Amino acid sequence: MTNSVGKRERLVAAACQMVHQQGVESTTLADIAQAAGVPLGNVYYYFKTKNDIVRAVVEAHLGEANAMLAAIEGAYATPRERLKAVFTGLAQQSDLIARYGCPRGSLCTELDKRADGPGIAAELMRVPLDWVGRQFEAMGRSDGRDLAVELLARYQGTALLANTFHDPDLMDREAARFAQWIDSV
Repeated sequence: MTNSVGKRERLVAAACQMVHQQGVESTTLADIAQAAGVPLGNVYYYFKTKNDIVRAVVEAHLGEANAMLAAIEGAYATPRERLKAVFTGLAQQSDLIARYGCPRGSLCTELDKRADGPGIAAELMRVPLDWVGRQFEAMGRSDGRDLAVELLARYQGTALLANTFHDPDLMDREAARFAQWIDSV
């Protein structure tokens, strides 16, 4: 059982990496199997279709987002500190984002183009949006949802520009500007 759990986890981790680097449509099950060091035939034991593995990728990203937000909740006492920490944490991936784009934003954009839409992938934006909105509301802001949209749009826009120009410094500069913005809110 431990071995099969390890293989499934390796497949999901490899799928997350390959989908981020190549996109959903360009990533094959063979790519994922090779990256995970698992025979191609074993992929079908864990995932019957490519959509099943894409769903596992989305669920893995959701788990990471929830874990990051919970860790920030536990580590920082005030909503203002938490908001600064979330943007700083996301900006720490600046090299990766400059090369391949935001893992969650890119996935949402790609899945939205499918006939069945983003489905569960929309949660990749809804989870942080709701969390950020609650932080602003805890700061006494009645416009918490609007500010959350501004923050998420600012991050996703910065990630898009950093990727377009292959410039990780854009993320770092915007993180510093964002901290000033939070102090002014």
